[in-house]
Amino acid sequence: MKAVFLDAATLGDDVDLAPIGQQLDELVLHRQTAADQVNERIGGFDTVLTNKVVLTGEHFRANPQLRRIAVVATGLNNIDLESARAAGISVINATGYGRPSVAQHTMALMLALATRLLDYHRDVQAGRWAKSPQFCLMDHPIMELEGRTLGIVGYGDLGQGVAERARAFGMNILVAARQGQAAGEVDGHPRIPLEELLPRVDVLSLHCLLSDQTRGLIGTGELALMKPEALLLNTSRGGLVDEAALADALRAGRLGGAGFDVLTEEPPVSGNPLLAGDIPNLIVTPHCAWASREARQRIVQLIGDGLRRLRAGDLTHIR
Repeated sequence: MKAVFLDAATLGDDVDLAPIGQQLDELVLHRQTAADQVNERIGGFDTVLTNKVVLTGEHFRANPQLRRIAVVATGLNNIDLESARAAGISVINATGYGRPSVAQHTMALMLALATRLLDYHRDVQAGRWAKSPQFCLMDHPIMELEGRTLGIVGYGDLGQGVAERARAFGMNILVAARQGQAAGEVDGHPRIPLEELLPRVDVLSLHCLLSDQTRGLIGTGELALMKPEALLLNTSRGGLVDEAALADALRAGRLGGAGFDVLTEEPPVSGNPLLAGDIPNLIVTPHCAWASREARQRIVQLIGDGLRRLRAGDLTHIR
């Protein structure tokens, strides 16, 4: 197999690519690839590795030698899967690598928002504590997580990891039923329709992939169903939430806070409603929840294992 990695820089410079390289006859690395460079760079290769570079039917038609695509991530929204299947191209991805890192980041956002950590830090830096007439500051309301209810949308590996950690804080867990999925119970947690879940939760955490069914999942109507002191977390995909509606809700005090690691456009070169400086109790991080070195090395190992299986003729794990 002759492979080209179109955006190797997205895995960082501190990971060992040997588990991938050992499965290939040739591996050419490009740190980044612009859209107008794709056809030139995949020409002559039967295998393409990509994290975020978009591959479409046009690329497949122009490169009939292409047989395999390895997405060094979980999300497949940058691959035209229907066209890939029609062209006989096998697509694999990496799943299950990010549970420790993403769950940790999600809990960090939850804790920081609940304790108003950044607000109190800014107060100290501004000298407000030094000027306090008493020993402490209590200007920002603090939410205790114990006994509160966490709603999880997307109860896969990442959602389960967050639930596990939230239980350690004494939280109650509700799981949103997918569209068309019957209500019931999963791992001892009630699974109920989203519209029934939203008014009951103190924290809502999103862990589903972006698709036609989930795009705009949380909009003005859904935000209006939530408690005014509730927190909204998104460490999954930008586009799941109407960002302008969320900014308006936070400014108006119709929501208690939000923590986002993802935005609709990344990087947000065109700006974003959530990047305004006047939104209270909002934390935005730069899509780094997944990015511990351990998680990134697990991606490499998973893709190496997937390529080994493809080389052996095992197609059971293709998408």
